[in-house]
Amino acid sequence: MAMNKQEHAQWSSSFGFVLAAVGSAVGLGNIWKFPYMVGESGGSAFVIAYLFCIALVGFPILVAEWLIGRRGQKNPVNTFADVAASQGKSRSWGIVGASGILGGFLILSFYSVIGGWALNYITKIASGEFVGQDGDAVGATFDAMLASAGTLTIWHTVFMVLTAIIVGMGVTSGIEKTAKVLMPLLGLILFVIVGYNVMNGGFGEAVAYLFAPDLSKLTADVMLAALGHAFFTLSIGMGIMIAYGSYLGREVNLLKTARTVVILDTVIALAAGLAIFPIIFSNGLDPASGPGLIFVSLPIAFGSMGAGTIIGTLFFLLITFAAITSSISLLEPTVEFLEERTSMSRTVSTIVASIVIWLLGIAALLSFNLWADFTIMGNGVFDALDKLTSKFILPLTGLAAIVFLGWQMDQRSVQQELGLSNGTWTLWQIISKFVAPIAVVIVFVTTLMG
Repeated sequence: MAMNKQEHAQWSSSFGFVLAAVGSAVGLGNIWKFPYMVGESGGSAFVIAYLFCIALVGFPILVAEWLIGRRGQKNPVNTFADVAASQGKSRSWGIVGASGILGGFLILSFYSVIGGWALNYITKIASGEFVGQDGDAVGATFDAMLASAGTLTIWHTVFMVLTAIIVGMGVTSGIEKTAKVLMPLLGLILFVIVGYNVMNGGFGEAVAYLFAPDLSKLTADVMLAALGHAFFTLSIGMGIMIAYGSYLGREVNLLKTARTVVILDTVIALAAGLAIFPIIFSNGLDPASGPGLIFVSLPIAFGSMGAGTIIGTLFFLLITFAAITSSISLLEPTVEFLEERTSMSRTVSTIVASIVIWLLGIAALLSFNLWADFTIMGNGVFDALDKLTSKFILPLTGLAAIVFLGWQMDQRSVQQELGLSNGTWTLWQIISKFVAPIAVVIVFVTTLMG
């Protein structure tokens, strides 16, 4: 039977919800993308811009999605439709929830492929495969993995099965319990790697690279890159936080909780920089080497440094944990939708959604090898999915959420729910009604023009 509103799941505690939300936010965007964006965008100048943009864009949209989700207590489609109807607006707003679900669905298909890379590299590092290898040999190993459709399929499958098992177990028994285990482990691994770096060189250079202010590097391009990443890093625009918000009780303070999530997300992103850059600098590698920083540059370093096998294995466990806590959140909105809108149980909904996503992931991974010549508007399947979601679905869904909260909902009830005094409420309205939407539009238009 489909789940009705009275049976709708709830987080067992606000602590569990925070860990799940942080786990969703702390994904490859923090551990993989953030460090190489810092390297490409001028080091500390990017960090300064990023922190500024998080406060003005990411934070208000995160709160908006939680508030809307909690009001609706259903999947993102029904939540938007029901909340809109309760405000005397068209139920057509449900299309925003559908857009978010679609975004998470599509992202997981290629995200799982990258998660499979991380799983594969745990075995490679742990077995000592990179010990003593030079850059050409490590690069050839990565290229060989991408060229093997069979290898990519195996690891993509393993990653999707792990994700499906966790989500299929339910909100509290699966997602929340997993977050309570993996997030502390992720923090511990980060602590160990950063501690190792403090003792083994390159740390001072990394600290200066990340934190020494150099305002001359705050160019328009760096600001736009920071603004875009501030939007994407918190898992907004994907239906995730609307779904997670639907499991929230009224006793949870949204603003304080969002502040905690933003702070933890940012701290982990910066800690990831302190875990990666000292190793890069102490081995004379390029900090701006793009995505290859993780799968090529770092394995070179792990293969030549003392305790490299141990630190490298821990690092790719870190990558994998971050990927899993995000992947389960990407799958959840689709499962919640199927469970509530069909007669399928949660287990069946999870299996059906996972199989379809897995199949789309196969198409994505084939773009690295057998389907390398097949393009969609000039892009392989993997890149096409990435660009469709990052350039269109996510920004438009996030924009719609903050516009809906600021311009379509009764503002007195929003003020009461957020518990804001008149002075703070005025600031909130300026940010949520004007600053955040305009910033998202700027990112959207600039990205399209680029």
